[in-house]
Amino acid sequence: MSGDGKRPSEEGNAKRIGDSVVREVKVEDAVGMVLAHDLTQILPGSFKGRLFRKGHVVSAEDIPRLKDIGKEHLYAIELAETDLHEDDAAHRMAVALAGDNVGLSEPHEGKVSLKSRITGLASVAREVVEGINRLGDIALATVLNHRVVKDGESLAATRAIPLLVPEAKVREAERIAQAYREASGKSPVSVRPLRSFKAGLLTTGTEVFTGRIEDKFGPAVRAKLEGLGSEVAEQRFAPDDRHTIVNEIHYFLDRGYDMILVSGGMSVDPDDRTPGAIAEAGTDIVSYGTPMLPGSMLLFGYLRGVPIFGLPGCVMHDPYTSFDVLLPRVLAGDKLAKDDIVALGYGGLHR
Repeated sequence: MSGDGKRPSEEGNAKRIGDSVVREVKVEDAVGMVLAHDLTQILPGSFKGRLFRKGHVVSAEDIPRLKDIGKEHLYAIELAETDLHEDDAAHRMAVALAGDNVGLSEPHEGKVSLKSRITGLASVAREVVEGINRLGDIALATVLNHRVVKDGESLAATRAIPLLVPEAKVREAERIAQAYREASGKSPVSVRPLRSFKAGLLTTGTEVFTGRIEDKFGPAVRAKLEGLGSEVAEQRFAPDDRHTIVNEIHYFLDRGYDMILVSGGMSVDPDDRTPGAIAEAGTDIVSYGTPMLPGSMLLFGYLRGVPIFGLPGCVMHDPYTSFDVLLPRVLAGDKLAKDDIVALGYGGLHR
């Protein structure tokens, strides 16, 4: 399709796309011609990748390989000033979107990947993604906002759908990205670094406190924090006694830890004292309960400005819970409110 929605007009072996002219050339007649775009080879089950790069000069030895990938004709392009090649379109969009801690791949088959340069929290403006994808002829795919990404991991990819894209559409994509920057003071796609927290972990439960059963919370919570560059600086144990739990929470607060984690005793059983003790300690509770499974019994709040979690049993054995969603946001410096908890319900079913 052309940029104005009309089908390309054909003039012999030439097609008009927008204001540009694309001519088909038989591969046998293409020796010495410069390729106008990347050519991909697909070997089912073993390989998919670039066989020839844009700008490659076709030689006689290339003809059998071109035919092997189903190419009987190649394109010669007379590019108008009002159109952009797919690689240039994808690159310009990526540049317009990228913010802090984001790097760009080389254009490849009309695609540019935006990659994280650190391990951190993805910041993606959904309204920009949707605005660009309404334009047509160009596409933008991203990870979800607030997702943890590793160094070198892809955050987003820009893509030109046809070989040639009207330059006006790319300019509109750039305008959408710039308008967001001006309104929010942020880039549409960026990565926020995670702070290194020292946390105090209080494991409750008389059965653990007395040594009747082995503690499983400590190793699980340590692994989650260490995976994000933080640590459990101290772990203590308490029986199912509200007064003792309150005292232990205040102990961690007095030690000046960046975060307090209280594990166990978060359900509605009569012996579960943890939620009441967290409240009695003076916590401003943002939410007790989340609309996410697993992790619906999680409690989150602030005690004199220090984030405090009440961790349900699923944190011990489930690889991804509401704790894994909210913890990185705390480490990134977010001040969580009730609306952040409410938002967990959409897409929050993980079992």
